[in-house]
Amino acid sequence: MLLGWAASAPAQTVVSRDVSDASVTIYRAPNRGSGAMDRNWPRGYALISETRTITIPAGENVIRFEGVAEGLLPETAIVTGLPNGVREKNRDARLISPAGLVDAYLKRSVRLKRTNRKTGKVIEQDAIVQAGPNGGVILQTAEGFEALGCSGLPERMLYPEVPADLSARPTLSVLTSSDRPVTATIQLTYMAQGFDWSASYVARMNATTGKLGLFAWLTVANGGVQSFKDARLQVVAGQPRKERNAPPLAPPRSALQLQCWPMDITSTHPKYVFTRLPWPQFEEEVMMESADSIVVTAQRRGRVAYAMAPPPPPPPPPAPVAMVAQQEDLGDLKLYRVPERVTVSAQGQKQVAMIDQSDAAFDRIYSVNAGMGQPDYRAMPFLLRGKNSKEKGLGLPLPAGAVAIFETVEEHELLVGNADLSDLAVDERVELPIGQSADVQWRLIKVSETKKRQDWRVDLTNARPVPVKAEILVPYDLIERSPDIERGRGGWVLPVTVPENGTASITYVVRLERGR
Repeated sequence: MLLGWAASAPAQTVVSRDVSDASVTIYRAPNRGSGAMDRNWPRGYALISETRTITIPAGENVIRFEGVAEGLLPETAIVTGLPNGVREKNRDARLISPAGLVDAYLKRSVRLKRTNRKTGKVIEQDAIVQAGPNGGVILQTAEGFEALGCSGLPERMLYPEVPADLSARPTLSVLTSSDRPVTATIQLTYMAQGFDWSASYVARMNATTGKLGLFAWLTVANGGVQSFKDARLQVVAGQPRKERNAPPLAPPRSALQLQCWPMDITSTHPKYVFTRLPWPQFEEEVMMESADSIVVTAQRRGRVAYAMAPPPPPPPPPAPVAMVAQQEDLGDLKLYRVPERVTVSAQGQKQVAMIDQSDAAFDRIYSVNAGMGQPDYRAMPFLLRGKNSKEKGLGLPLPAGAVAIFETVEEHELLVGNADLSDLAVDERVELPIGQSADVQWRLIKVSETKKRQDWRVDLTNARPVPVKAEILVPYDLIERSPDIERGRGGWVLPVTVPENGTASITYVVRLERGR
């Protein structure tokens, strides 16, 4: 409903449904990092630009742009190309759906079509919708009050018409005027919530060369009910400054959840059923796809199918690809452009190849924090470490995402581990924690202690047929640091090499606080 629009003559309504060109630029959910996307309602946002051609009569006009994104933020909408610009705009959020129709007909009369329990005949009777759609639908008939769908026999409601304020698709309405009839090609640009994207990496370890093949899929998600066909698709990596706006709109409920009070007597059911659930146990999803659920008995009636998007599949293994997203600079951010037009499907996800680096150099490093040691041997954590440089086989920005690491064993690829990758710039260090190795173990022994110092020793064993590199992180102040000891994240890093099928030890001295 448009508020505050007044004119000397009633405004004429112009409906725009066709989009000749669309561009979708998706930004990641703020502060999500490398975590998984929300499948039900993605928490990122998109900048959408559409080109439409409309014919406007002379005078005041209400232009209804149907098929905009469900999470459209009306305050961000910009319309260019109209003769006299835009005076007001409104986001029409109420959509045609089983739940939407019930909500629109609250306290109004409908026809109830049902099967008589005694005779088996199909009858129709008048009913008034007294409550709904959340928690069930309560109807008032000549026999009294009852819940829809609880008779055990087929029931459906017949509506005389579709309310004028319900739209088949998400709609943006604008008020404009023109001194003459005109056909205009306009540009509609707006931001919308309910989108997101992430990078999904597949890494393959080569046990012979020690190199790593790194392949990344770009996964985009559209949580709304509107598709964008043959769109130009881009995603932006990094964290652009964005002021906080209204919380993301939850997708409107389209299906009814019909609930009934249990039958029989109270002693038939456990006590907790009645104390915890006022509408227990009985639920039925009513979809507009079914003619037995809801029917609109007017010229505008029709069927609309609503289906939940399936969970996203795991990243497929890399294969020869003909289309790879192209990286561009967007200020200090990175933009990845899909070179071909694609369809961003409603409530769906799409994957496009993003990065393909087949020969990156990584070192296998065994690393532990000595601050969490114990005198008994335990398995030692290990990781893959490299540098994001061209000399090491990478040298390109790496967006945050999850990494699945595989290794070929007897011609079969086996999952070695999973790691999270944060946003990395060129020449930054790359670390992929994998897990713990039972072949390489360590223990921490306190050798001696005085008022000013503690002497410690770390023992390591290696059951592998090759030497391994290990690092001991000491989060304390050290005495007599050797030149090969470096300051790392959270403490001093002591390097040590353990020979194949051998052992090694390293000692260090911790300075104690004065007066202890």
